[in-house]
Amino acid sequence: MLRLPEDLRAAFREPLGRVYEDPATLLRAVESASDEHGDGAGGPLVAVGDVVTYHLRRADRDPDVAVIDGKTKRREVTDEVRATLEGDNPRIEVENPPATLSAELLRALREALDSGEPTVILVEGEEDLATLPAIVAAPRGASVVYGQPDEGMVHVPVTDETVAEARELLSRMDGDADAALDLLA
Repeated sequence: MLRLPEDLRAAFREPLGRVYEDPATLLRAVESASDEHGDGAGGPLVAVGDVVTYHLRRADRDPDVAVIDGKTKRREVTDEVRATLEGDNPRIEVENPPATLSAELLRALREALDSGEPTVILVEGEEDLATLPAIVAAPRGASVVYGQPDEGMVHVPVTDETVAEARELLSRMDGDADAALDLLA
């Protein structure tokens, strides 16, 4: 559905939020961002990436939605990471080729967010770009966390501003951005 053009790749190198190395500190920021939304309910936590999901689970916080592909830096994750990612959470398996966002992945994000229970989206291919549609699909007050290679975990509070930035980046990708955004609505 959407493909990342060469001229947009540089825009994805800069973190979309603050970078954390410590999961406990990150989780305090997630809680604080949720509290700032003001409804007291707290928003869902979406994790994009195997190592991020691993660190959150090791810190006793199972993400509401975890998007994983069994790889980190394009290599298979370690047995320890794989074992931590296994569990009883419902799984949605999707195909998503590298440097793309498939309609299947976008529908799975929407389904997982709507399910009301911790859900794992297992990607055959690559999940690297799932951060943007996760920001667009998640409700205000949610948090999206993804890995920044060799730096840490990036926390993106879902606000009107971060949604607008994610929508703008999605609209610059090759393909039918309007149809993609409709799937996330």
